[in-house]
Amino acid sequence: MATAPLVENFQFQAETAQLLNLMIHSLYTQREIFLRELISNASDALDRLRFEALTNIGLVPADHKYEIRLKPDLTARTLTISDTGIGMSRQELIEHIGTIARSGTQELRKRVKESQSAEAFAELIGQFGVGFYSAFMVSDRVVIITRRASEASATRWESTGDGAYTLADAEKPTPGTDITLYLKKPDPENGVEDYTDRWKLAIIVHKYSDFIAYPIIYEGPAQEPGEDDKDKEIKIETKTLNSMKPIWTRGRSEVSDSDYKDFYKHLSSDMTEPLKVLPLKAEGTFEYEALLFIPSHAPYDLFYHAAEAGLKLYARRVMVMDKCEDLLPRYLRFIKGVVDSSDLPLNISRQRLQQDRHISQIRKWLTRKVLDALAEMKEKEQDKYLTFWSEFGRAMKEGVGSDYDNKDKLLPLLLFESSNDPAKLSTLKEYVERMKPEQSEIFYLTGESRNVIENSPHLEAAKQRNYEVLFLSESVDELLVQSLYEFEGHKLKSVTKGKVHLGTEEEQKAQEEQIKKKEAEYSAFLQTSQKKLDQYIKQIRLSTRLVASPACLVTEEHEYSPHLERLLQKGKGAGPKQRRIMELNPEHPLINRLYERFQANAEDSVVGDSMELLVDMALLSEGSEIADPVRLNQLTMDLLQKIV
Repeated sequence: MATAPLVENFQFQAETAQLLNLMIHSLYTQREIFLRELISNASDALDRLRFEALTNIGLVPADHKYEIRLKPDLTARTLTISDTGIGMSRQELIEHIGTIARSGTQELRKRVKESQSAEAFAELIGQFGVGFYSAFMVSDRVVIITRRASEASATRWESTGDGAYTLADAEKPTPGTDITLYLKKPDPENGVEDYTDRWKLAIIVHKYSDFIAYPIIYEGPAQEPGEDDKDKEIKIETKTLNSMKPIWTRGRSEVSDSDYKDFYKHLSSDMTEPLKVLPLKAEGTFEYEALLFIPSHAPYDLFYHAAEAGLKLYARRVMVMDKCEDLLPRYLRFIKGVVDSSDLPLNISRQRLQQDRHISQIRKWLTRKVLDALAEMKEKEQDKYLTFWSEFGRAMKEGVGSDYDNKDKLLPLLLFESSNDPAKLSTLKEYVERMKPEQSEIFYLTGESRNVIENSPHLEAAKQRNYEVLFLSESVDELLVQSLYEFEGHKLKSVTKGKVHLGTEEEQKAQEEQIKKKEAEYSAFLQTSQKKLDQYIKQIRLSTRLVASPACLVTEEHEYSPHLERLLQKGKGAGPKQRRIMELNPEHPLINRLYERFQANAEDSVVGDSMELLVDMALLSEGSEIADPVRLNQLTMDLLQKIV
């Protein structure tokens, strides 16, 4: 008498259970996407087996068939999705099915709750790599029987999606995975179709998975449209439902726009349409084909440090790498697509890939093609380019400091806010065209937001004289200006660093002479004040950049900007704060009154306290934190009491 296999009970990881509950009870779902996700997983399993078989000759027999089968059972109301791929071991079932071992899970749960349409929900499922769990949207129970290639034992996994699952030993003659869905009763009004129907399955496969590189075979009752099988003899048929021909190998005239859009959705799990499609082909010494897509919106993890990116790499139609990061520079990580080369060996390793001259050549070619396409979009489709820039502009700015070979192509693509027009972004070239005749530098100011920058005291003189200033409000801008020293012969100049020269040479000379006379007159006042503020201030001088404000803080040309210093202070291992230069407005009544009080009494505490208060006011005006809030409160109260 055979002994029943031992059944072990497990609980889903807490986050997985919460996600399952959200998906099963979601009111906004395109339930048919479950098949897209399970077929995609099966395709990945076939890819992995095919790749491992390149280096492990005995892994599969020579006549192994790489295929996916859909097997409906009308009587039992089940649908089985079978693949002959790599399969899973018992431990892999626990790791991949019982757990969502992936960053961004909390973000996913939040966005699933916020999604207000079936399309948005379907898009999220693909984006976050949790497609298997969509099976519970159409099933009361799911059973997996899987056997990993190279292993003799198989494992059975079963769950009703209620927060628990079971594992037991099973029998399976060949490697691969069978996923059997015990389907919910059809309820078209609530989006639950009859997923045992051949025509329904064929429609879904054509819609989402037509370009899968392996045959998706229907194995079930032969049906005609509208035919009722109850009164007829059931005949089993097998029929391939997808075309399988790689879309990137077809001529442009053979592929419709909708074909490209469908392939993009399959490739990226992004249900929105791509912003631009780039079918590319290179012939000559090296031959390769590529089909690239510029998405219409940024993925949630675009700026996650650990997020994986890269194009699918094929060698003679065989996928050798799912995400090859070496085909495009990091700042173009948002580009989706495939690259197929007939010159690459099938069993190329990641280490060899990085050194391969074919890959280096492809990278240069693809980067140039993408940048050329963006330049064309900017020139001919400005609204579309603005959409692109709003989503990916931050990533593009990263390239200025890393892709020196293409810096000349990148710079014309950059867009900036400026003081010229609050509603319109500007290129560097447009800024240069608007420069005053006597102006030699491109002025800019960095900060947390346009509002903070626009109200900075550092802008006062530039505003008064109508000099345009670029507003750099993104954190990446601080890295950008470290690499962008000049454009078309004009040096980039921060209005918070060093001395700012405005006006003609004669005007500048006259202004400098006037400041020198004033500083000589204010010498004792400036020296005494600097000694009192020595902990925070290394020099006090009179300013030519202030108009309405009494004071501001600046840095030397080689020092960090206040914005960058704040960013570094937020990070780990940040150094001590810089001692700054304090500039005073010699025309401001407050400064003149403090100077008069100092002349009357060099020990006047009001003068020293007021100067200390001015430092804090200058910090607040630029968006920086004050060093000692308690001291600021005390100074303010003391001065108010003396005034009142």
